[in-house]
Amino acid sequence: MKILGMDSSGLVASAAVLVDDTVVSEFTVNNKKTHSQTLLPMIDQVIKMSGIEKGELDAVAVAAGPGSFTGLRIGSSTAKGIAYVLGKPVIAVPTLEGLAYRLAGTEGLVCPMMDARRNQVYTGLYQLDEGRLTVCIPQEAADIMEILSAVNETGKRVIFLGDGVSVQEETIRREVKVSYTFAPAHLNRQSAAAIAVLGAAYYSEGRIEDAMTHRPVYLRKSQAERERSEKRKEGIG
Repeated sequence: MKILGMDSSGLVASAAVLVDDTVVSEFTVNNKKTHSQTLLPMIDQVIKMSGIEKGELDAVAVAAGPGSFTGLRIGSSTAKGIAYVLGKPVIAVPTLEGLAYRLAGTEGLVCPMMDARRNQVYTGLYQLDEGRLTVCIPQEAADIMEILSAVNETGKRVIFLGDGVSVQEETIRREVKVSYTFAPAHLNRQSAAAIAVLGAAYYSEGRIEDAMTHRPVYLRKSQAERERSEKRKEGIG
């Protein structure tokens, strides 16, 4: 099994190649450069360094959303293009599941958070047992207080990770009543390796898409769409 994984759903851009049960190459940056500048060169580099040819890939796994609208469009269009040219399927990995899978092997619940602004986060709640991911709360765009209330109701220890944690850290510390920790720096952001490994599991379950029909998952309207809707309600434009 040879899978190319990629994640451009948030601030991080990441590409990786998985061969069977080994991540043979990975390239991850978080330097605020636009993903349109970084993702394709990173993909070319990880494939070159992996020692395999593009045609040997079995599938392309991509963080399919939610996340940055621009980042998701770049990631999905890149995955679609590569998969279409190679005649391979796309594995659409929900972004929050891929982020949570960074902590596979840990005990307790995992709560990934991506900053969605307006005091909201893209989030979910997951249990990881022996490398298997169980969805306790599916990914959603939620008010920070809603997800923290759900975390408290579990009564279980939880680990938080993602770029939304630093934005909401004060609120988390004040509102969370169960035992909790924050993921360390080397595990608290998106990784294409996690997308590839989880993608391999989904591939074995038949969770694949045709390159032409794959679409990213946004969960909510873009800022431009929201502004247009608000103007229509106000009778402007």
